[in-house]
Amino acid sequence: MTPAQAQWTTTPTEALALRQAAVNHTAYTLPPEKLKTAQELFRLRTTLHFAGEGWGILQLVLLLALGVPARMRDVAENLTKNRWGQCFAFTFLLLLAITLLNLPLRVYGHHASLVYGLSVQGWGSWLWDQTKSFWLTWFVGALLAMVLFWVIRRSPKRWWFWFWIPMMAAVLFGVFISPIVVDPLFNKFEPLEQRNPALVAQLERVVVRSGVSLPPDRMFFMQASQKVTSLNAYVTGFGPSKRLVLWDTTIAASTPDELSGIFGHELGHYALHHIALGLVFTAVLMLVGFFVGQRATEWLLRRYGARWRIRSQNDWACLAVLVLVLNVLNFISEPMENGFSRAIEHNADVYGQEAIHGIVDDPQTTTQQGFQRLGETSLDDPTPHPFVDFWTSSHPSTASRAAFAAAYNPWTAGQHPKYF
Repeated sequence: MTPAQAQWTTTPTEALALRQAAVNHTAYTLPPEKLKTAQELFRLRTTLHFAGEGWGILQLVLLLALGVPARMRDVAENLTKNRWGQCFAFTFLLLLAITLLNLPLRVYGHHASLVYGLSVQGWGSWLWDQTKSFWLTWFVGALLAMVLFWVIRRSPKRWWFWFWIPMMAAVLFGVFISPIVVDPLFNKFEPLEQRNPALVAQLERVVVRSGVSLPPDRMFFMQASQKVTSLNAYVTGFGPSKRLVLWDTTIAASTPDELSGIFGHELGHYALHHIALGLVFTAVLMLVGFFVGQRATEWLLRRYGARWRIRSQNDWACLAVLVLVLNVLNFISEPMENGFSRAIEHNADVYGQEAIHGIVDDPQTTTQQGFQRLGETSLDDPTPHPFVDFWTSSHPSTASRAAFAAAYNPWTAGQHPKYF
């Protein structure tokens, strides 16, 4: 059985460690003052998350009820007879309205990050990032909207399927090109071998043990410390754009052994084909979402189209209805998406801890201490509310990851590793 196949089973050793982790409440702890701050931050993050999603839905309902998208359509159609021009004008106006309506929550979120010491990014730099994100979203969104309405005109009843095909092509292209074109717009990257050759030599020991093909020129150093204080590492891209990125904050705060463990976790994503699995999962969700979205949009137009002054599915203003429907579906599907994400993150945790066996002296302690450091830096609440964790968390809680790391030792007598 290959590692990618093995991840869909739970070994007896893994199951035992999960049971032990469930009752271990001391693997990740915070001192009293920091614990109080982490709990305050958890409540604030939760409020901002659900308020943001609720407001994202409500604002579109209000815009439609006030006839704003219809007025935007009229402006676009009066501006030019060219459909490309109309599409870009309408999407600009709609995106601008949504961005301005979301701005207060985003401003408060960044303010909170500064207050709690999670961000060091000045307001000018933050605003410039928001501006770049706006223009990029507008350009890509307008192109996709043009494709959408072209498909709707040719297949009013089956556009959900025919649009899904170019949309998935766009997702694949986005995953491929983001590390090369998009990410450098927001952060500075350097080859890790150029920045820290000794670290590359150390990490290559994990590469050799894992058998994953990741040459040194695919390892990158990212200057995150100019904006944040948190720790992170991630894998991105595929094919020629495939790479692993370590934040400078992570390198500065972690011991060499901990960096090997972090690196092993990220290699696990490659070895277990998590980028490909994520794309397949996204494709299925998107197909279902477009199918339900098309039906819901038709129903809303029949019931409220005249009141909203939206003529048909082929009306530019209908885009606001579709965005509303997709926002609702995205909220409903959030627990499913996060459940999938938590599952693959757990598998990468297991892979990473096994990958550093024989490279570091004590993989259990090393991995647990890494999660302790991660939690302290990010001010993670050791006891997050189970419902909030279930609904909003893309990773297992830091406390559960640390407890599992402390319990998982498949090299003791009678036990067996999952991947190695």
